[in-house]
Formats: sequence, C-alpha cells, structure tokens
Amino acid sequence: MSLCAGIDVGSSAVKAVIVGDEGRGPKLLAEVHKKIRKREVADVLHDAYDEVRKQAAVSRLDYVATTGEGEDAPFATGHFYGMTTHARGGLFLVPSACAVLDVGALHARAVSMDSRGKVLDYKMTSQCASGSGQFLESISRYLGVAQSEVGPLSRSGRKPERPSSICAVLAETDVINMVSRGISTPDILRGIHESMAGRFAALVRSLAVSGTVLLTGGLAADEGLLAAINDELAADPRAKARPLSLVAHPLSVYAGALGAALWGAVRHAKTGGVAWTANA
Repeated sequence: MSLCAGIDVGSSAVKAVIVGDEGRGPKLLAEVHKKIRKREVADVLHDAYDEVRKQAAVSRLDYVATTGEGEDAPFATGHFYGMTTHARGGLFLVPSACAVLDVGALHARAVSMDSRGKVLDYKMTSQCASGSGQFLESISRYLGVAQSEVGPLSRSGRKPERPSSICAVLAETDVINMVSRGISTPDILRGIHESMAGRFAALVRSLAVSGTVLLTGGLAADEGLLAAINDELAADPRAKARPLSLVAHPLSVYAGALGAALWGAVRHAKTGGVAWTANA
C-alpha cells in the first residue's frame, strides 16, 4: 500500500491529509486542519504533520508533498503549485467538476481543468482584499458573529446593503456606518456576500466553461457566499447558453492538500515507486 501526505500551508491555516491506495484507487485516511492565528507557521506546520500521521496510524510515507507556502518544510519530498493541487484535489472530491473556485484568506482564483486534473486556464482576483476570507472574518468579529453563523445569517437577510467600495479599509468603514444606521446583521452580511459574489461570478465566467464548479478554500463552508454566487451566475444573460453551478463539498477546505498528495503519488510512481490506479 502506497501512502502519500499532502500539506497545504495557507496564510491563515495549515491543512494536512494522508491518502493511501491498495489498488482500488486513492482513499483519504486522515485529515487535519489547524488555524495559524498568532503562532509561528513552522510550528503549526509540524503540529499538523505529526497529528495527521498519528490519526492515520502510519509509520512510513512514500511521499510528502506540500503546496501553498509550504515549500520550505524540512520533511517535504516535493512541492506543487496551488492551482495544480486545487484542480486535482477538486476533481477527487467532485469528479464531474470542470473548474474550482478557490477563495482563501487573501485572494481568490478560478481554475479550469481536464478530466485528469490538468490545469487548462486560470484567473485571479486583482482587487483589494474586501473580497477575501480575511476581510469577512474581520467583519464577523466586529459584528460579534461566529464564523459558523455567517452563512445562515446572511441567507436570512431580506434587505441586503452592499459596501460601496472594493477597498477593504473603506468597506470596513461602510460596515461601521451601516451598524450606526441600524442596518441588521443579516442584511449587512448578505450585502457583503453579494458584493463578493459579483466579482467571483465574473472570475468563473471568464474561464469560458460550463457545468459544475467546486468551491474550495477557507470560505467553502460559507453557505451564504455559495448561495450568493449561484444567484449571480443564474442572473447572468449567458446562463442559458453556458450554465454554471457552484457546489461545495464537506472536505472542500482540504482540496489543496488532497491535490498535493495525489500529485505526489504520481511523481512517486514516475520515479520508481508503486503506480497508483486512479488518473495517474
């Protein structure tokens, strides 16, 4: 049985997985998600690596692949670019996906791929950080809302009010003004989601694909953002000719780490290791 680890080091969290294959295709054996917060990234990286091996109860690994900011990990066998890993990991989670929309703490990117997980095209946001996970987390703290409550509250909003600026600093000022004017928290959150959704929908549309798109990254669990992007996609005049449906998976946050492990398995096989059976 070949065993490969994938570790995705982001700006706010480290995700680690171990994937094994006994000849019936890759299987996820363990996953760990650790927030960095105010700790040293290297310490969180080592903790995640130790914990995921403990969970999987493995004494050896055939390949340890990193992605994101994990290139300098001392125990890594190899490193893969984030677009490559999210594409491959997204396809593992949702085999019908034609693209992924990765929304992280600091940026967002849309990546299209073929049936083997090879990147065909990509687009990245170039605007200020008001369309990022870090911005949304900052706003939720100001509003006194837990991250798990953001999505449901947003979906309950009935009169959303959008920030007037894409600049994070100015958008935060807008939110402060909304609170002082008595705008409800659900309406504020829905307005922020709708503002973000417009940019993300345009990002996905620019790939010229149709079909299922998987939402990955730290905001993949935000049901309010998912709904807002789907509403934006459905309202686009091109929706009938080129339909797009954004979906999330319970393991979406691990897409980068999963892709790293899977590409690590391919590289391991090409350098003389045991070949894996799925999409190798």
